[in-house]
This record gives sequence, structure tokens and C-alpha cells, in this order.
Amino acid sequence: MKVKDHMAVLAACMLMLAGCGSSEASGSSAEKAETVVSSSLAETASEQSAPEESSEAESAAEKKEKSGMERFEELITELPPEGYDAEREGVVYPEFQKLIYDSQTAGRKTKVNVLVPADYDESKKYPVLYILHGFYDTEDWMARKKVALSRILTNLQQDGEAEEMIVVLPYIFCSKGLAYTTGMDYENCLAYDTFVNDLETDLMPFIKENFSVAEGRENTAITGFSMGGRESLFIGCTHPEQFGYIGAVCPAPGLAPGQLKPSELSFADDVKPYALLISSSKADGTVGNNPDTYRGYFKKNGEPFLSHVMQKTGHDHTSVKPHLYNFFRMIFKG
Repeated sequence: MKVKDHMAVLAACMLMLAGCGSSEASGSSAEKAETVVSSSLAETASEQSAPEESSEAESAAEKKEKSGMERFEELITELPPEGYDAEREGVVYPEFQKLIYDSQTAGRKTKVNVLVPADYDESKKYPVLYILHGFYDTEDWMARKKVALSRILTNLQQDGEAEEMIVVLPYIFCSKGLAYTTGMDYENCLAYDTFVNDLETDLMPFIKENFSVAEGRENTAITGFSMGGRESLFIGCTHPEQFGYIGAVCPAPGLAPGQLKPSELSFADDVKPYALLISSSKADGTVGNNPDTYRGYFKKNGEPFLSHVMQKTGHDHTSVKPHLYNFFRMIFKG
């Protein structure tokens, strides 16, 4: 699928979406998030009457309902518990591998960071999570020590709260004319939007060729920050047959209206996401209430989603880390 090429994508170029803020999280203890599951299914469940009746049919219906996205609702916390990102004694934390692949979309060799479990075994098949960076950034942004991605994921795996997986951090600026972002204009924004073509044509095949990958939408997830969050929602909505888990933290404007019509933020019945998590901060002055705009479209379209709202985190790693903590605990749970 080729990205839509029209001027509406300029909406994203009006803001600084680089994830370069300096605000720090103001709390360290776990707090219950403001969560939302917006769907006709959830609304119907909340209006059920005659709770004393417990027929086999009702029990089966409840089991079916809880097997959907709603089962993740109670997992969401505004901020992770203290020490969630700290290095633990005796635990081996894997490091990102810097690799290079040929990108037909960008017309050049492109760098990508890949994280595999410390005890990676070629005889096993691993699900894959793609995480997309923001405007002006590179494949190294999410791999920084400040984000602590390896420590967060490994600690969760040690605690039995996250599955083993391969994590892929690509460079999502895809332009044959520009090697890197030069400004917030149409040409630069389009280079981010065309990453979907690079992902399908070159990056995913490269990962499958070089790693032991479990295929299928139930084994493939995507999320991203800021501009990367906009792109992860775009890719997830337009390729739900490939991505069963979709996330976005502080997503940038320009997705809808823009790349898609608001009505296109929806999914066919046979490719509904297992989890769709939108994280945002009320203190984010960069994207403002744009995440709520996307939430509103999903709600209007009758699509279930999970909402994670932080109060004082910034448009930076302080919002990304809590999002990853929540998202890691949802994906690849069958």
C-alpha cells in the first residue's frame, strides 16, 4: 500500500515533534491510570441487569468478553512502580545490535537497532515489536540508556509479566532526496509517511531473514512516539492483517484528517486489534489534545481502545517509558 500524497500531512509540520523536551516525571509510585475501553461491547456490558442470574450462557458471554481487549484494562498504571527500570543484580540485560539493510523506499542502506532476548535461541520462534521514533530523531532514540528499554522489558520478563520478543528500532525517515530531516515541511513529513512502504518491502523481510521470527498478526506489534506514534497508528489501521497489537504515545497530528479520513480509523471484524493503546500526557504542550482527537474518532467509529493518561510527564522519555511498561505487559498474550 502506498501512502497518500496530499497536503493534509502538513498538519504535523506545524509542531516541534522531536521528543527533545526536558520535563521529568514527577512521581515514582504506581498509580491507577485514567483508562477507557470505548466500544459498544463495553457499553453493553456496563448496562447488564439481573446480576443474580448466572446461566451457562451468561458465563460463556462474560468469558468471551474478557478474552478481548477489556482484559488489559486493569493492567494500565499511570506511572510504573519504583525500581521498574533499575538494573538488578545477577540479571543479564541484552544490548541492541546495530544492523544495516537495503531500503528500496529510501534508495540507500539504512541502519536499524535490534534487541533479542539474552538467551536468544535460533530453534525458537519469537514475536516482533517495532517501535518508531519521533520527528528529527533516529533509530538510536529509543535505544538510549535514558529510555532503559532493555532493562524495563527484561525486568518484566523476569517477573513473568512480559513475553520474550524481538524489538526492532528502525530509522523511519525514508527519502531518496534527503538523508535526514531538514525541516518541518511537506517533503520532510512525507518521508516519514512513506516508511510504511519501507517496512513492508524491506525491513520486515530483513528481520525475518536474519532472525527466528514467529509470523502472523498475533506475533507482530507496532508502537511509536510522537511522529512515530502517528505512523504506528497509520500502519496499524491500514495493515491490521499484519499487526495484531497497536500502540502510540503522544501521537502527532496529521493522521486524520490527513493520511486517512476519520472514518478510516476502524477495523474489519476479522482483523480487530488484540490491543490498541493510546498514551498521552495532560502536560504535553507539543501535541496538545491531539491524542484525544484520535480517541474521539475511534470511539465514534465504535472501535475498542485502551487509554493511558499521564498527568505531568513531558513530550519525551518520561511519557515513553510508562507507555512501554504498559504495552509490554499486553502484547503477545494470545
